[in-house]
Amino acid sequence: MECEEHSYKKCEKYMDEEYIDEESEEHIHEECGVFGIWSMEGKEVAHTIYQGLLALQHRGQESTGIVVCDTKGPIGNIASHKEMGLVSEVFHEETLEKLRGNIGIGHVRYSTAGGSIIANAQPIVLNYLKGTLALAHNGNITNADGLRKELQESGAVFNGNSDSETIAYKIAMDRIASSSIEEAVQNTVQVIKGGFALLILSPRKLIVARDPLGIKPLCLGKLDDSYIVASESCAITSVGGEFIRDVEPGEILAITQEGLHVVSTPSETKKRAHCIFEYIYFARVDSKIDGISVYDARIRGGRALARRYPVDADVVTGVPDSGLVAAVGYSKESGIPFELAFHKNSYVGRTFIKPTQQERKNSVKAKLNVLESVVKGKRVVLIDDSIVRGTTIANLIHMLRQSGAKEVHVRICAPPFLYPCYYGTDVPSNSELIANQLSVNEICEFIGADSLGYMDRLDFSYMTGDLPVCKACFDNEYPV
Repeated sequence: MECEEHSYKKCEKYMDEEYIDEESEEHIHEECGVFGIWSMEGKEVAHTIYQGLLALQHRGQESTGIVVCDTKGPIGNIASHKEMGLVSEVFHEETLEKLRGNIGIGHVRYSTAGGSIIANAQPIVLNYLKGTLALAHNGNITNADGLRKELQESGAVFNGNSDSETIAYKIAMDRIASSSIEEAVQNTVQVIKGGFALLILSPRKLIVARDPLGIKPLCLGKLDDSYIVASESCAITSVGGEFIRDVEPGEILAITQEGLHVVSTPSETKKRAHCIFEYIYFARVDSKIDGISVYDARIRGGRALARRYPVDADVVTGVPDSGLVAAVGYSKESGIPFELAFHKNSYVGRTFIKPTQQERKNSVKAKLNVLESVVKGKRVVLIDDSIVRGTTIANLIHMLRQSGAKEVHVRICAPPFLYPCYYGTDVPSNSELIANQLSVNEICEFIGADSLGYMDRLDFSYMTGDLPVCKACFDNEYPV
């Protein structure tokens, strides 16, 4: 279907010739992932943290860092290393050999609050009156500006502009007047608002905290004598560990030489708002979050799309890798065969900076190539997790038609994005969201599809059962 002229004119802002990351512009991004470990027998943990961060790389690709400590060494013997880049680019054997310790935390970052600069890379390490602490944080704090101002008025000097640094300073300030690091974390958690999963490392303790609504995921595992905490269960199993359970919303745990201790139990209100996008896109398919298999949830999402938006077609396919599992679900429900219609070149860098629209289209082809024999002369159902600006999926539809597809019907495993997220998910401002500017029919015309169907919010209950979810970016109903 050719796009009508009025739709193109209304969408010219999405086709600017500035900077577009051809992989990320079409998808929503998580802010980061965290991984922590304590070896009770004193084993070195840097290599295990490295492996755990590799498993969490999908949650953030801008910067990464590791902080370790030898609990049997002198107080304050913390060693750290962090840089901009991917885990495999930042850490090498000689780097890891210098990180000696049996307790440590690691972090991968995609910036939402605070810019993409080394000063905002994590874990954050602070030397203060009572000693040293390091912090790794996933999420966003909605009252960070007010807390930051209070801390600055008390003499705090910040190196970066992230809300994570604000949390670290707040814990350090509370620790000065508290009897323990656990008490300081408790005091801070009662003040901060938003979505967060926190790992706080002191020279002898690893403290773990999850926001009261459970917006951000966090789970607990074991590896021989070691306790592990990570954003996703896939990071635990990838290092050979055993998943034990999710950290409960509002729960604070302390891991010390004596073992695992519950510092604070979940609030009695029981209000929960787990991020629905963990199941739609963020989490790895081999993860299990809050009792729900991510793979199974995406299969159910695809099935829900097939029920709500059936179509006569010859083949179902997904955009690699974000739409593949949902496409399998759509195929199972509809009976239309599933095929891989795109070959993904995994060796092309994830970011393209191109000066013209034509070069941006070419950069998409460098990453994805259509398998002509799969789509030629066929009616294709194309599944993806979201449409943000619309330019990339429009290019993919054009590529399918060039390869001989008779029809292209798009199905999106999320409702239209209409509102920004304040809890650590990189949903752009309203003006950048195509669904905030155009109707579904106009978006369909703009991307060149024969039909377009978005998941209905009512189908979330089919995906995740009775799990209470946050869907504010779709319905403007913010839980905090």
